[in-house]
Amino acid sequence: MKLKIFTILIIFMFFSKKGFSENYDKVLYDFKIESITGEVINLNEFQNKVVLITNTASYCGFTKQYSDLQKLWQKYKAEGLIVLGVPSNSFNQEKSNEKDVKDFCEVNFNINFPMTKITEVKGDDAHEIFKWAKKNYGKSAVPKWNFHKILINKKGKVEDTFASFTNPMSNKITSKIESLL
Repeated sequence: MKLKIFTILIIFMFFSKKGFSENYDKVLYDFKIESITGEVINLNEFQNKVVLITNTASYCGFTKQYSDLQKLWQKYKAEGLIVLGVPSNSFNQEKSNEKDVKDFCEVNFNINFPMTKITEVKGDDAHEIFKWAKKNYGKSAVPKWNFHKILINKKGKVEDTFASFTNPMSNKITSKIESLL
């Protein structure tokens, strides 16, 4: 009987999306990150809001998702959603400076949701937010490509993650956001 329970626990651990690392010595609100224009974004200002963090890139095949991230932001921001774009060159598909990224996003997609400076999102040089997400939610929080999405609940903890190919306006994401708002 004990062997059977142990085996089930091992199987659960390998197939569980979150794993068993969800200890949260910090929450999202404990972090700061620099904005695309150089100001500090104190994530403490996002308390009691749902936050969708997306690593973005100007030269990616998923770049058209900027339009749907903007639609998502417009649809739910009054209810407490924050869309946070994190331009990243972790996959070698981002412009070389923040001004070019900002201009690209505004001209091509009319973006007005908060965006950060160009930031590493994986590996040893990843921003602390991404290291924190991995520590507390597991490998599914680590971006495998651009436009990976990390959904943070109102308690400041990772609620879910979505792969790059999952459109921001998909029912999978919008229904999850609606359940959290």
